[in-house]
Amino acid sequence: MLVLPLESSLYGHAAEAVRAGFLAAANATGETARAHVIGHADDAVLPAFAAAADSSPALIVGPLTRDDLKTVLALAPLRPRTLALNQPEDGSALPAEVYALTLSVENDAALLARRARDDGVRTLASVTSEAPLQRRFKAAFSAAWERAGGAPLREYRFDPNPEVLGLLRRELAARPPDALLLCVGASEAALTKSFLPPGPVYASSQIADGLPPQMLRDLEGVRYVEIPWLADPGDPAFVRFPRPDLGDPVLERLYALGLDAFAIGELLANVPPPNRIELDGATGHLSLLPARGFARDGRIMVIRDGQSVPYVPPQ
Repeated sequence: MLVLPLESSLYGHAAEAVRAGFLAAANATGETARAHVIGHADDAVLPAFAAAADSSPALIVGPLTRDDLKTVLALAPLRPRTLALNQPEDGSALPAEVYALTLSVENDAALLARRARDDGVRTLASVTSEAPLQRRFKAAFSAAWERAGGAPLREYRFDPNPEVLGLLRRELAARPPDALLLCVGASEAALTKSFLPPGPVYASSQIADGLPPQMLRDLEGVRYVEIPWLADPGDPAFVRFPRPDLGDPVLERLYALGLDAFAIGELLANVPPPNRIELDGATGHLSLLPARGFARDGRIMVIRDGQSVPYVPPQ
């Protein structure tokens, strides 16, 4: 049973992408009859969740948004086994019988922090915009980096003012770190990188979204994380799934989330559910953690000659 905000003015397009991926996976496995969908509007997740629970499903997949998940965890009187497609905003533990599969930037940041350490980086400086998603990415990277014994990052705030960027350039030249962490949006990335000193640059996962090849050339050498569905469209593991043109990398990622949600949901619907799950999915390598969230490792990519290609560590 899939519960999504399909009637939401804000999240409807995102929910539709997840639904399309979920149903595509069900159809590919011949299980379309088992894939029931309940849509709801803004502020209507509780009656939708209750309607799903009334049919005594083996598993409910959803909610999609953090606010809806918070509402369900706090107020839903009946909560069957659930695979949430988001995570609690405060990082609190999931209740019994609740699992979480997400596209959170926290997974990408932790993977990129491991990659930087494996690349031999010891000192890092970060340049971060005020966008909440970028601040979350930087915080998650910093936490993973310091847990592994790394020194705290030297932090700089992104400001598009050329004088401020010039000051940033001079400070980094005076005390060059081993590498830079770039936590800005795709539209700000090329400008910011032009003021950075030579050396490795690691960036948030949507750094290349919607950029033409010429702007990608300005990001030469930048390393970031992408989901396999977009990183390697020709992967034989995905040929059985239709690939609709959704016109937006964000929606493409949500479609891939729907594909993986169905695959994971089939496993969690078993009685009892498995204690161990490892799956190479469309959103990354998925591993069930003891706290019932799924770790998700995407693919490390690097921008070379205006193209995003798989990152190959230097020998």
